[in-house]
Amino acid sequence: MVWMKRIFLFMMVNILVMLSVTVIAKLLGVDRMAMAGGTLNLGSLAIYSLVWGMVGSFVSLALSRIMAKWMMGVQIIDPSTSNHELRDLVSTVHRLADQAGIPHPEVGIYQGADVNAFATGPTKARSLVAVSSGLLNVMTKQERDGVLAHEVAHIANGDMVTMTLVQGVVNAFVLFFARIVGWAASQALKSDRDERGSPMVEFAVTMVCQILFSILGMMVVAAFSRYREFRADEGSAKLAGKQNMIAALQRLNALHGRPTESQHPDGDRALAAFKISGGKMGGFMALISTHPPLEDRIARLQGRM
Repeated sequence: MVWMKRIFLFMMVNILVMLSVTVIAKLLGVDRMAMAGGTLNLGSLAIYSLVWGMVGSFVSLALSRIMAKWMMGVQIIDPSTSNHELRDLVSTVHRLADQAGIPHPEVGIYQGADVNAFATGPTKARSLVAVSSGLLNVMTKQERDGVLAHEVAHIANGDMVTMTLVQGVVNAFVLFFARIVGWAASQALKSDRDERGSPMVEFAVTMVCQILFSILGMMVVAAFSRYREFRADEGSAKLAGKQNMIAALQRLNALHGRPTESQHPDGDRALAAFKISGGKMGGFMALISTHPPLEDRIARLQGRM
C-alpha cells in the first residue's frame, strides 16, 4: 500500500538521522559531557539531548525548499509565463498570500500523476508552493483554489517551523531516555574490575532504544501533523471559501485508491507529511498517519464533527 510505504519512509528517515547523530557524537566524543567518572549527569545529558535533538530538525528545515525542488523535480513558474494556466496558478497563490498577509511564495510544478500539492520552506519569506501536473489535469479552478489556499494557510500558520520544533523536542526526549536505558544496561552488566560498565553494551542498547522510542515519538509528531491539517483546512475556507475547500477534498476522496503513484516515488514519499492528501489508515498505522481521513476533514468543514 502506497501510503504505508510513505509513512514508513518518513519514519525511517528520522530514525536514521537520529542514529547518525549518535554515532557522530560518539566519534567526536561530544557525548562525554554527559558522563562524569562513570556516573550519568542528568543535567548535562538533558542539554546534550536538546542541542543534538534540534540539530537534525533545523538542518532539514533550512534545506527543505532546496531538497523539495531536487527530490520532486519542481520547476519554478515564471509569473510572466505565456502559459495562461500556469500564470493563473501563480497569480492565485500571490493573491491568497496577500489575503493571508505573508510574502509571495515561489510557485512551482512537478511532473507526477498524483493529485497533490505541498508547501515548504524555512521561513514565510522563503517558502514554496508546488502542485503536481496531475492536480492541474484533474481539478477544476474552484477545487485548485481550495488546495492552493490550504497550502498558503500552512505557510501563514508557520507549520513548517512548528513541525520542526515538535520533531526536535521529540528527538531530544528520544536521545535522553535512550541514553539513560543504555547506561543502566551497561551498569547492570559491569564487573567488579570495571566500574564504568561496558561501552559496547551501552552503545548497542542506546541505538536499539532510539529506534523503539523514535517509533513512539512518531505518534506525537503525527498527531500534531493531523491537527495542522484541520487548521489549514479552516484557513483555506477563510481564504478561498468553504465550498471550494470542501469540493477539493471531495475530489481527492473520489480519486483516492486510484493508481496515481508519482513519477518521483522516493521524493514523493519523503514529502508525504507536507502534502494535502493522505490515505485512510486503521490500527497502529492510524496513530502514525500524518493526515486525518479525508472523510473526517470534509465532515469538520461541514460542521458534522
